[in-house]
Amino acid sequence: MLKLGFVSAILADFGYEHVIDFAANHGFSCVEMMCWPSDNADARRYAGVTHINAERVLTDSAYAQNLVYYAKEKGITISGLGYYPNPMDPDAEKAVFYREHIKTLIKAAAKLGLQNVNTFIGRDPSKNVTENLKLFGEVWPEIVKVAEEHNVKIGIENCPMFFTNDEWPGGKNLATTPAIWDRMFEIIPSPILGLNYDPSHMIWQMMDEAKPIYDYKDRLHHIHLKDAKVYKDKLDRVGIMANPLEYHSPKLPGLGDVNWRKFFAALTDVRYRGPVCIEVEDKAYEGSIEDVKSAILTSRNYLRQFLG
Repeated sequence: MLKLGFVSAILADFGYEHVIDFAANHGFSCVEMMCWPSDNADARRYAGVTHINAERVLTDSAYAQNLVYYAKEKGITISGLGYYPNPMDPDAEKAVFYREHIKTLIKAAAKLGLQNVNTFIGRDPSKNVTENLKLFGEVWPEIVKVAEEHNVKIGIENCPMFFTNDEWPGGKNLATTPAIWDRMFEIIPSPILGLNYDPSHMIWQMMDEAKPIYDYKDRLHHIHLKDAKVYKDKLDRVGIMANPLEYHSPKLPGLGDVNWRKFFAALTDVRYRGPVCIEVEDKAYEGSIEDVKSAILTSRNYLRQFLG
């Protein structure tokens, strides 16, 4: 019923064919392919990875056809094209660049016959939620219109992008809570705009990780499978107003505080049938490429109990 895959960013050192081969050889059904632009300058972890060149997809039909053919021959589907910048960056030039590349991904997804593009809403960290919602209403309708024209869904990951001092005080992604999602969907009611839902970000915000599945079942375009561990002793010392990495860490599924039984029960209750993709951001598994591969497979082995 559910299509288990992984996010390709963790295999940054390998090309498209190698990623597809790894997925096929290890029992996966799909992969979310990273599509950062070739002239990207973002040096943060997991950013800047390009397994599909979206610009080339639009200009080189042979390249696009080979991508589709190679995945099909291996029995792998592409769950979506992924790109996670800050489309509402306070630097206007950067923001426009990011938004234009999201539009490129939407057009590339349509050409490849894909249904999903996954990204962030973005945020000006110095502005409050109300101010950022106003900005959202100014810049996002144009992007959603392109998605509607190409019949491609936009899945917004619910990561606050607030972890360290360089993202202080408000983080770099507005779409963090159900209250904010409701405001967003009122401003842009199009069903094309939905969630790439990741339960781990609810954990460290002290929120229920399964309830949004029921409340937003019609907006679940894509799912990320990542865990988070809150260290209560650290939280007791620094408090919830500290930078979040001071009291929690991203972990492999099963090694953190997500109640995966409750989570998958919710997915089956609402009859979600889309991709569920492992997102590896666990620093304990970054020592070598063998660690990275082990992280993907360890996650797969744990999650299989919920997938049948």
